[in-house]
Amino acid sequence: MTKMSAGNDKNFDLEERTAMFGERVIDFAKAVPRNEVTKPLISQIVRSGTSVGANYGEADDAISNKDFRNKIATCKKESRETKHWCRMIVRAEPEMREAAKPIWQEAKELHLIFSAILRKAPPPK
Repeated sequence: MTKMSAGNDKNFDLEERTAMFGERVIDFAKAVPRNEVTKPLISQIVRSGTSVGANYGEADDAISNKDFRNKIATCKKESRETKHWCRMIVRAEPEMREAAKPIWQEAKELHLIFSAILRKAPPPK
């Protein structure tokens, strides 16, 4: 697998990066105060944030170009969705703004990475 640079000499592959993203989402979700509004938001951000890495792993093991593109498209969608849930959590709990920023930023970067992968991926047969 190709190694990627994620900033200041932190080299690791995309599978590790997406797994670490899921872990950070879980840690963030555990810090969000629980109430009637945040409970469903927390559930949603954990689903979308951890789904990115799971779907990337499936894309890496894809059996066809069509399968690969489908899984990468799901990664792209789930990373965008994670940004949305971050925003909603901050709306519900404004004191979470600073903690949400790195999650939102990484979700944005992953969305851009998966968009680029999709643009360059071979067409389905």
